[in-house]
Amino acid sequence: MSNIWQGRFDGEEALFHRIFQRVREESNYDSISTNDFVLHGFAVDEGVRRNKGRLGAKDAPDVIRKNMSNFPVILPDFSLLDFGNITCEDGNLENTQNNLAKNVSKVLLKGGKSLVLGGGHEVTYAHYLGVKTAFPEQKIGIINIDAHFDNRQPENGVGPSSGTGFWQIAQEGEINSLHIGIQRNSNTLKLFDTAHQYGMKYILADELFFENLSSIYQRIDDLLNEVDFAYLTICMDVFNASIAPGVSAAAYNGIFADAAFMHFYRHILKNPKLIALDVAEVNPSHDIQDRTARLASCLMNEWFMV
Repeated sequence: MSNIWQGRFDGEEALFHRIFQRVREESNYDSISTNDFVLHGFAVDEGVRRNKGRLGAKDAPDVIRKNMSNFPVILPDFSLLDFGNITCEDGNLENTQNNLAKNVSKVLLKGGKSLVLGGGHEVTYAHYLGVKTAFPEQKIGIINIDAHFDNRQPENGVGPSSGTGFWQIAQEGEINSLHIGIQRNSNTLKLFDTAHQYGMKYILADELFFENLSSIYQRIDDLLNEVDFAYLTICMDVFNASIAPGVSAAAYNGIFADAAFMHFYRHILKNPKLIALDVAEVNPSHDIQDRTARLASCLMNEWFMV
């Protein structure tokens, strides 16, 4: 893994540091300290296969790591622990999701902040399960930045997939979720109906413009004020294909990482209840000049600066 964490070396002094100089590769969860950022790769796209998407997302974690490496360290106490990749070689997605959940739970109980690099969006259920395992009596809020609700019911004979995460979460009790960037032409009426049935709140992609920021902030705060902890998941297919071509399902009319987006995104990151963040659906097989992986790494890096 150390051959991935490389970048420009300007010096040993802290003022020169880039992320690759502050990464510690680990396998012992007892080494985690409070407020450490703790990284797992979810090198899995079995859920994408089951959901009939373009395969390749399992190769994304290391590519995203490579693109994260050279960012400058902004905060003096920044620490990033990398626990490597979880894979799914036998097609047993459910077991793989449980493995990630167990590891995420260990991170959070040690006071660390959980980062996961997907992989397909089947990471959502696994990451959420890890948060819930760590804090079973607490109210968990989920913000999903995505073109899709991912709330379809699993197909008989197929099982859970990258498109079923929020349906699975809803079966376990009350779901507190806000879905930002939803596209009308990417979700059937059934999926909208399921969202309404389970009380999944959403903001359409068409509503994400600068003049509407106060309303967006309010809807984010309404969710976060009602929960004890927050988990943020980003499906990279929410973005326009020109800036995120390498995904499992490209969106020609997706959103942009413009000023309006960055304002409400940083607003979420600054909330002290946020303890878990992941990016999903980066597909290096279809990426161009690492655009999608680079954007995903930039979004991760934003959390390192607040």
